[in-house]
Amino acid sequence: MHKTIRLGFSACPNDTAIFHGLISGLVPLPGLHLHHRIEDVDTLNRLAANGKLDVTKVSMHAFGQLRSEYVLLRSGAALGRGCGPLVVARQPLAPEELGGRRIAVPGNLTTATLLMRLFGIDASCLVQMPFHAILPAVTTGQVDAGVLIHEARFTCEARGVFRVLDLGVWWQSLTGLPLPLGGIAARRCLGDTLHRQLEEAIRRSIDVFRAQPQRAADFIRENAREQDEKVLEGHIGLYVNDFTRCLDKTGEAAIGELLCRAEAGGILPPCPGGIFR
Repeated sequence: MHKTIRLGFSACPNDTAIFHGLISGLVPLPGLHLHHRIEDVDTLNRLAANGKLDVTKVSMHAFGQLRSEYVLLRSGAALGRGCGPLVVARQPLAPEELGGRRIAVPGNLTTATLLMRLFGIDASCLVQMPFHAILPAVTTGQVDAGVLIHEARFTCEARGVFRVLDLGVWWQSLTGLPLPLGGIAARRCLGDTLHRQLEEAIRRSIDVFRAQPQRAADFIRENAREQDEKVLEGHIGLYVNDFTRCLDKTGEAAIGELLCRAEAGGILPPCPGGIFR
């Protein structure tokens, strides 16, 4: 008898690249049946908060709120150096001019929102909206600035907006560490044996993609908002990396640093439980 695992991941090219091997059957999972759903990360965060998913991609901000129920697996994470959510505006602004302005962010529990809070922006200035609505809101003047994630950060300059701040560059200059954006969370109640099995299966799925990326190409394009090949390749190149395959001590330190700073700033509640499985 197979155990059903409720799996969630986003339509972003890095996630569809990571999970194609598992979803397609190229990577077997003996004794397990994956019931998967593909949603935007804000929806995945909320589903996890409501206990609707057993294993799911979540924002690191959301994981910080869910640590009592979920652990983080050491494969599948999205970390990058010097590249993160991008703050843009209709007019040139210095980063220190962002205070007091209306800034669109892609969901209350996204890491983009957490980073803006850590940067010193008051929560009352942050306007929640779907990630794909942020760039149009900036260009039409609905908000003063917006935080872009996913493929939008690669295509925004063609829309005539100005870069104000790359939060990944800011984070690295502050800490010297890569920026942890998201990770794969698994319910604690699944137990360590199953955590290890899932972690290793995700790692094998990444290896399959790296060895034969063309096998996942159609799946990636079917789910991507942007179809330009260079945009897709750029996105995957940034966020399917060695940290994704297996978090090392630097990756673990980056996640710990982000969560500790959020706790110290009163943005996240303290949690006595461990981060990793």
